[in-house]
Amino acid sequence: MSTSNPFIILGALDAEVEAFLSHMDNKQLVQGGRLAAHTGTLNGKQVVVCKSGVGKVYAAMTTQWLIQQFHPSAVIFTGVAGALNLGYEVGDIVLAQDCVQYDMDARGLGFSVGTIPYTDLRYFDSDVDLLKKAQATVTEHKLHVGRILTGDRFVTHEHISQLLDLKSELGGDAVEMEGAAVAQLCTIHQIPFLIIRTISDKANADSPIDFPRFLPVVAHNSFAVVKHILNS
Repeated sequence: MSTSNPFIILGALDAEVEAFLSHMDNKQLVQGGRLAAHTGTLNGKQVVVCKSGVGKVYAAMTTQWLIQQFHPSAVIFTGVAGALNLGYEVGDIVLAQDCVQYDMDARGLGFSVGTIPYTDLRYFDSDVDLLKKAQATVTEHKLHVGRILTGDRFVTHEHISQLLDLKSELGGDAVEMEGAAVAQLCTIHQIPFLIIRTISDKANADSPIDFPRFLPVVAHNSFAVVKHILNS
């Protein structure tokens, strides 16, 4: 992994990247149309911090722009997720072993759920070195390594029965709206990546209530893990 090129740190929402921006030195704004990123240093390392926006299209579009603009050594995406694994509690941190798009469904053409048709792409593996460093983070919240399911839907109890059917096939531990899109871009460009998520809800009837309440916890968790990676 190159150390001369910056780390890209992404989150879908302002609240998910504010902690990074507030701790950056030598911060400068870079704009590309309606997209904007901040360059600078964090713990003495070159970083680019950017809000991607919500959903797979925004996440992929922003990641592509950042890759072309900054030629990063690695991409880290942070934010919230809903728990599918019954052993996960609100506030727990999930480090993606891999991720998959659960709404990529071309079974009608003979492809398994999550497989991008006419390719060998289905599960996207996080970088082993980044994952190992992240696992060594000392935090008051429990760390898990699991599979993240990505799709363009905020999952609540109304959708969970459908998703549990897919969970039995895909084996997902958490669900969110951007990770696998970022992972696909990074995989194609051969750039190391890691998806870091904090459980904000259990993808149930309380999801809309729990989600905004736990954003400060998310910011704290993400900053702790990324800071440890940068220092390792």
